[in-house]
Amino acid sequence: MKKFAIILSLLSIMVLGACGSSNAEGEEGSDKKTLVMGTSADYKPYEFIDTKEGQEIVGFDIDIAKHIASEMGYELKIEDMDFNGLIAALNSNKVDFVMAGMTPTEERKEKVQFSDIYYVAKDSLISKKESNINSVEDLKNKTIGVQLGSIQEGRAEDMQKNIEGIKLSQLDQIPQLVQELKSGRIDATIIENTVAKGYLEKNEELTSFIIDSEDEQGSAAAFPKESDIVEEFNKELQEMKESGKMDELINKWFGKGSSE
Repeated sequence: MKKFAIILSLLSIMVLGACGSSNAEGEEGSDKKTLVMGTSADYKPYEFIDTKEGQEIVGFDIDIAKHIASEMGYELKIEDMDFNGLIAALNSNKVDFVMAGMTPTEERKEKVQFSDIYYVAKDSLISKKESNINSVEDLKNKTIGVQLGSIQEGRAEDMQKNIEGIKLSQLDQIPQLVQELKSGRIDATIIENTVAKGYLEKNEELTSFIIDSEDEQGSAAAFPKESDIVEEFNKELQEMKESGKMDELINKWFGKGSSE
């Protein structure tokens, strides 16, 4: 019995010690609240996995989010998922906000609210050099690859209405689109020019041209309709623009002169 009592005593000490360690970590972690950001880490240089550093997600959007979260007094947690699921994740409270090079279209505004625009880019149409696709009109009877749920998907659907025989291939991620193009399963793909740049540099057989558009295609952060942090987020965005921090990050990720 004495031996049994000693074992029980030792077990009690171990349990209490473990509880004490857990509570201490909780108290330290509670000094800062956590903001959960949803993204789709296949959109270099906005957000992508840096394989040289393991599985860390880095990029333009990540740097902006880290800076703003810190200024607002939050710890930042990043959740990676398919682009097409980001708004659903917002509306089911799985994430607090989204940054993924997302354009605030009218359709998306019906479901979520957006921050101010923080960067403006254009779309490129990418094809193989041997395909001789030099204009939108050359897409007649061709298959265009687009990212599911993206603004580029909507642009391709508009092309379908005006150009005979266009077919669409909708995929979840940008690398899949490039691979489909290289393998000949699609004839062209539409990707934002800043994202397309890296793929064009690595694949000499590919070429591109900018698609003209009257609409400004800017990126903004998305929030649930009931979010109460959008105003403060916008304030921090404005301060980044005024202080030169935003230009610094634009030049870092897109190259010098991109902020002009």
